[in-house]
Amino acid sequence: MKKETKKEPKKATEAQLLDLLKRVLPKVTHDPQLTGKIYDAIKLELKAHARVAAFEKFCTVVELPDLEAKSINEVKAQLAASFGDGDITVRSNPKEKSLTVEVALTDGSQFTGEIRVNPNAGAEVSDEQEITLKFVPFPVCMPGDKELVWLLAKRENMTPDEGGIALSKIEEEFWASKTGQKLIRDRVERSFPEFIARAPAGMFNELGLKRHYKTPEAVKTTRSAAKR
Repeated sequence: MKKETKKEPKKATEAQLLDLLKRVLPKVTHDPQLTGKIYDAIKLELKAHARVAAFEKFCTVVELPDLEAKSINEVKAQLAASFGDGDITVRSNPKEKSLTVEVALTDGSQFTGEIRVNPNAGAEVSDEQEITLKFVPFPVCMPGDKELVWLLAKRENMTPDEGGIALSKIEEEFWASKTGQKLIRDRVERSFPEFIARAPAGMFNELGLKRHYKTPEAVKTTRSAAKR
């Protein structure tokens, strides 16, 4: 349990580091091109490291009780949720009692791992999953319209400020991705509502956030029942 809770603050720390670099680099060098190269290189390295760690952890904790089609499809569905923009390939190895997993991302990154069959996986992973899936409400709104609220969630050990930093990072990465660039070319407005509605769930999960609804809800004002 302690090992699990230590990893989530690390993601927030990386987001804070990038935010700090964005503010400090222009003060160190007046060359905007060099500043951009340094920032992009560090961001890509942090992202690559995080994805490798996430993939390795997935192969370690995912539940695979057998090599039946249903179990394999469940693993593929979980992979798609975490690496939605990637090409996923799985191969069963009956003799080795394992499943070979390959993920090829659109940015050229490739991951290969092996998931071992464990008939008792459900009992052993249940506590781990309970820790991983603990979210708390994280409602957000736009500064110009605070009555419309998007219902998101964040890891319970993240502060609201850390959640805001992570959300800004996800939005920036989405519009910089191939999908985001294509949407811009197709004249889709680069706005927060479009980002929330179109960004894959895996991008949110990587930084400890979760999207409950893609469209905002109006704030409801309730009236207490007064005694007449």
